[in-house]
Amino acid sequence: MRLKKSAIGLIIYLTLLMLPIYWMFNMSLQTNADILGGFSMYPANPTLKNYIKIFTDESWYSGYINSITYVSINMVISLSVALPAAYAFSRYRFLGDKHMFFWLLTNRMAPPAVFLLPFFQLYSTFGLIDTHIAVALAHTLFNVPLAVWILEGFMSGVSREIDETAYIDGYSFPRFFITVFMPLIRSGIGVTAFFCFMFSWVELLLARTLTTTVAKPIAAVMTRTVSASGLDWGLLAAAGILTIVPGALVIWFVRNHMAKGFALGRV
Repeated sequence: MRLKKSAIGLIIYLTLLMLPIYWMFNMSLQTNADILGGFSMYPANPTLKNYIKIFTDESWYSGYINSITYVSINMVISLSVALPAAYAFSRYRFLGDKHMFFWLLTNRMAPPAVFLLPFFQLYSTFGLIDTHIAVALAHTLFNVPLAVWILEGFMSGVSREIDETAYIDGYSFPRFFITVFMPLIRSGIGVTAFFCFMFSWVELLLARTLTTTVAKPIAAVMTRTVSASGLDWGLLAAAGILTIVPGALVIWFVRNHMAKGFALGRV
């Protein structure tokens, strides 16, 4: 009886969870006139016109390419900086280490709007406005502290005897870190990469302000679809469905690492 109640509760939960996604998919297969014409649980005259427009209109598909580009750059930079920093915090004690660790987290706590004007002025001076690296570097301000915090928890769980044994065996630090230490915390790296990806993928304010045309992300394109006839709801719904896909793929590829990470790490 208890199992049956649990199954019913799970079904209700999954239904409520998937309902918005289904509704958006339903809208993506309809024209704007059909959507505004009346309520419908399923498309009476399904069409792929909205998806075709996204894949054929340069302003739309280039938005996805731009987003994937700066998100990938951000993930690489964030992990490259956070891995050695987290190792230092987990293995060494130095003057002000706890204060510096807390200072890193305070950057993550601040809203992006606080840093918007300084970023804009700095990038305008160096000619970085409307470039992928501009958005990627801006997002590292928030992703690096989070990455250091997560990775430090995983690294602290690895025995220091492994470091000492590797040094006795003649391993240099780069060789030890890449070939021995990183495989031991691959679950933490997977979790960290996931969080860095998700923040950079869904962040809108910095991405929209620091880009204009060349590097404009898909989130900015979606907010500029107002025409004389109003919002094109079907097109926005199709763009929303396609925006979910990269995040779902990332979750799929790092799902095993994420499960271990949530169980063992500092998440």
